[in-house]
Amino acid sequence: MRFLSIYKTRETNTPPTPEHMTAMGKLIDEMTRAGSLLGTEGCLPSAKGARVRIAQGKFSVTDGPFVETKELVGGFALLQAKSKEDAIELAKTFLKVVGEGECEIRQLYEVPAEASASTSSGRREMDRS
Repeated sequence: MRFLSIYKTRETNTPPTPEHMTAMGKLIDEMTRAGSLLGTEGCLPSAKGARVRIAQGKFSVTDGPFVETKELVGGFALLQAKSKEDAIELAKTFLKVVGEGECEIRQLYEVPAEASASTSSGRREMDRS
């Protein structure tokens, strides 16, 4: 099963220390080699971001920083785990290294292989026409 781990933390606007980057690199390498980490990225400060909303058919865009928010998404990881409990343990391992914050774990919907194959062949047929 695949899970999305969304890391939320207070924004500090200070880059990680070299020691922290080394520890994270080691953890990422170990989890990737074990097959439990499929992908991961960290987010730049919210000052470089924007929020896009739609309400009653109208869009609004708010540029960062998002100071009204206590915690922001600091990054994500795409995990491969046998169960939700295993994904929770992977998040705990991550939090031991990263420190303060929380991870929201969400199981991802997976399209059955038969449906995926028929969708792919349908796309190939459309591409030929």
